Amino acid sequence: MEYGLVNNERGMPKRWTFYIGKDGKILFIDTAVKARSHGADIAAKLEELGVDKK
Repeated sequence: MEYGLVNNERGMPKRWTFYIGKDGKILFIDTAVKARSHGADIAAKLEELGVDKK
């Protein structure tokens, strides 16, 4: 609960993705995680946020 995650109706934490910058600050919180497309969603959000590719 340190990051303010809210439990769903079954008492399980919701799936959220935190994008954290090199300086340790939170850049974005995705509260609408979809397991089916999450990998592509992460890649698109990192590009949108201007995170350098390795």
